[in-house]
Amino acid sequence: MNSETTAEAGKILRLLNGIEETILCLLLIAMMSLSCLQIALRSLFSSGLLWADPLIQQLVLWSGLLGAAMATARGKHIALDLVTYLVPKRIQPWIFMFSHLLSALTAAALVYAACVFLNNEITYGSPGLFSLPSWVWNLVFPLAFAMIALRYAIALYQDIGAGIKRHRKDRQ
Repeated sequence: MNSETTAEAGKILRLLNGIEETILCLLLIAMMSLSCLQIALRSLFSSGLLWADPLIQQLVLWSGLLGAAMATARGKHIALDLVTYLVPKRIQPWIFMFSHLLSALTAAALVYAACVFLNNEITYGSPGLFSLPSWVWNLVFPLAFAMIALRYAIALYQDIGAGIKRHRKDRQ
């Protein structure tokens, strides 16, 4: 991969990061606004919006899964990396590579499971919030897991590239 292609890939990833951040910020603003509105309506008028609580639940689900995808992109996801501290430095890149491979495969399996779930929702689902089919609200599952799988695949690709560079450098 030449430097031009790498630069283009970097631009695309930065654009995706910006879109993810914007969506998450909008979800957070919507959740907080609706929650505050519900509190005010219940306190002042002893009533609230019937649709607000289910919508807030969906927004929490969407923000949680999209936040997990963003954390993966930034390398801030939950990781059990005790092994990397116990093994010699020269083996650590291999462990990271193996970890990214397993994570990408696991996320890909979750994409498949989410697609099966979504297909069942399309076939047998019921109307959801705002009379939208329930599968529309569940689109976040395959979307978020696909984003996570893609991020791990990118990390694996970068690990392999770094390994090749190290190998070439060691041979010189």
